Amino acid sequence: MVKVEFLGPIGKAPIEIEALTLADVAAKLKEDTSLTAWLDKCAVALNDTMVNELSVALKDGDKISILPPVCGG
Repeated sequence: MVKVEFLGPIGKAPIEIEALTLADVAAKLKEDTSLTAWLDKCAVALNDTMVNELSVALKDGDKISILPPVCGG
């Protein structure tokens, strides 16, 4: 199981899912219509490190953070 947390204004509680890669996580999240507007705009961190590749392998206990765009100074 991996933990997925949604930061900022997404306003969704963390979830735990079975996933072998970030592509698996992306596919699961796309099933949730409340996230559809956010997913294409968000950055992703794996265990607090930014990642860009969906092929990244996951381990049990990993934390995925979905980071929406923000503005400020």
